[in-house]
Amino acid sequence: MKQPGIKPAIIYNQVMHIRETNTISETELILTPQSEVYHLHLQPHQLANTVITVGSPDRVAEVSKHFDSIEHRAQNREFITHTGYIGKKPIAVISTGIGTGNIDIVLNELDALVNIDFTTRTIKEQKTELNIIRLGTCGTLQKDVAVNSFIVSTHAIGLDNLLHYYNFQNSEAEVELLNAFTTQTGIGDGVIKPYLNDCADTLLNKFGNGYLRGITATCPGFYAPQGRSVRLTPVYPDLLDRMAGFTHHNSRVLNFEMETAAIYGLGKLLGHNCLSVSVALANRATHTFSTDPDAAVERMIVQSLEIIAAV
Repeated sequence: MKQPGIKPAIIYNQVMHIRETNTISETELILTPQSEVYHLHLQPHQLANTVITVGSPDRVAEVSKHFDSIEHRAQNREFITHTGYIGKKPIAVISTGIGTGNIDIVLNELDALVNIDFTTRTIKEQKTELNIIRLGTCGTLQKDVAVNSFIVSTHAIGLDNLLHYYNFQNSEAEVELLNAFTTQTGIGDGVIKPYLNDCADTLLNKFGNGYLRGITATCPGFYAPQGRSVRLTPVYPDLLDRMAGFTHHNSRVLNFEMETAAIYGLGKLLGHNCLSVSVALANRATHTFSTDPDAAVERMIVQSLEIIAAV
């Protein structure tokens, strides 16, 4: 007796149709009646080639208040976008919400806005590269990294599983670093299968003085996935200690958060330039938290926007 549900052949045929005709079906890329991407509610002309991502919807206005002008605003669910100018530089800032699942939506839809022809539903021959910079918050694992420090992520290690749903291939240097991480920490021997990607050097090189550089760990949750125990016991109670003790060619895991690895992985697969900038609001090694997190975030925004506007 046949089981109900979608037959694998249906999905296979949809994929083969896209490959053979270069036409993307209405169920693969969903558009609104206004020809907007489904979740972000944006049309192609409403985006800039420089995109700042923030987790919190409230932080969009905290960034865009520094724009000289705002030309477009959009909002749907947790996704808020302000597109405007700093001087003659067009910039968009968009909230992603928390977690790599949301990054899957945001990165794919940002790419569709610049690299898919919505009228013909075909992939454009001439691809557009976006500069995507995350301005976020994080916790640090290292005692010598002070609260309120600014950190740029040279690499991101994903402790979630998002990128394993995509075909990707690491460089030899990335493979070496990931192997060193899994060997030293033992993370990867159980339910976690880490992945790793590096940032865009073209963006990293713009952030010099005032920014620490290191590896970022991206966690799929806030409590047990970050070693916290309230009423439930983590499977990896020493997760942070394992990561904090890792070193390879003078590289360390400086911080952890919940989006960067997905941004780096999907961004690289789609051909975009990505960088993650974070302010450390908590130091888990010293059990200290910023006394004025709002002021720390504001300093990161102001200082980073000066750099981004010149990119």
